[in-house]
Amino acid sequence: MPGLSHVPSFNKISITELHPTFGAEISGVEFSRPVEDDVFQEILAAISKYGVCVFRNTGLDDAHHVAFAARFGELDDVTPYLAGGRPHRLSDVRLFDVGNIELDGKVFELDNVRREWNKVCDPSGRSYLARLIDIGQWALPRGLELQPTTGRIFAATRSRASPAGMGGDTEFADLRTAFDRLPRTIQMDLQEQDYIAAHSLWHSRKVASPATFADVDPEAYPMGRHRLFQKHEASGRDTLYLAAHIHHVEGLDADASSTLFNRLFMHATQPRFVLRVGWEHAGDLVLWDNTCVMHRAVGGSFEGKHRRDMRRATVHDGSGGAWGLNERSEIRQGLP
Repeated sequence: MPGLSHVPSFNKISITELHPTFGAEISGVEFSRPVEDDVFQEILAAISKYGVCVFRNTGLDDAHHVAFAARFGELDDVTPYLAGGRPHRLSDVRLFDVGNIELDGKVFELDNVRREWNKVCDPSGRSYLARLIDIGQWALPRGLELQPTTGRIFAATRSRASPAGMGGDTEFADLRTAFDRLPRTIQMDLQEQDYIAAHSLWHSRKVASPATFADVDPEAYPMGRHRLFQKHEASGRDTLYLAAHIHHVEGLDADASSTLFNRLFMHATQPRFVLRVGWEHAGDLVLWDNTCVMHRAVGGSFEGKHRRDMRRATVHDGSGGAWGLNERSEIRQGLP
């Protein structure tokens, strides 16, 4: 069973493993200047191996954040989401505003409409798009201003208390190991049946905020089609491809589709496959590969009270499976 025993040799960076099967904190990277090529190659090896990499107190500003992210591939930007003159709080359209701050600097109220629009359940990137954009391969959020917290990293498999503080952590699920530890009969079924899941942002929003989206019919909108079982290109390992965006599994009736999805989702989100990352310092950067991990933001008592300035660079998927089973298109779901 693949684990962390066969680790590439790291000479330029230091690795602290965070979980028995995935996740690492990386130190030894000098972010005050462009990251050297040999250092960057070790970072690529680390993210391929661990799926989640945490860099503490980087000191990155917006320009250097964008420049570092661009080393991984083509960056997404917010331009398609600004139709109709919708303002963007940040000066660079290649940074997504994932904080809780209004244009006037105030904290979102709990009933803020943007908060409801952004609320989705256990997302695994923007899998509802034809091309796996946030999935692709990497997401790089950075904390610029954080609520009061004493967040730490902990693996749910270890006997340690949850981080004290006001919430706002990020949880990750290891989809490669989750596949490895499925019963062999289920593994074979996934491989032989080649199930295709239809992903919908509208479905995920409706599940997360049923009152707000009560009148929305997800089937009235396009869905992204992606295989449930995939080969993780960077590591060569088998993996599940799961997200709460999944509306149904093609070729199955509603009950069978729901049963299969729920079984896989509940299996993959067991505590033994979960790592929780706390944001500790302004300048913390977390890099993850959405083609092999699932993630979700953890709420908390900070909401509606404390400023949380979070900025994310998102890299388009350049892998062979980037478009799933979809036609190449720049159509974006979920735009107001």
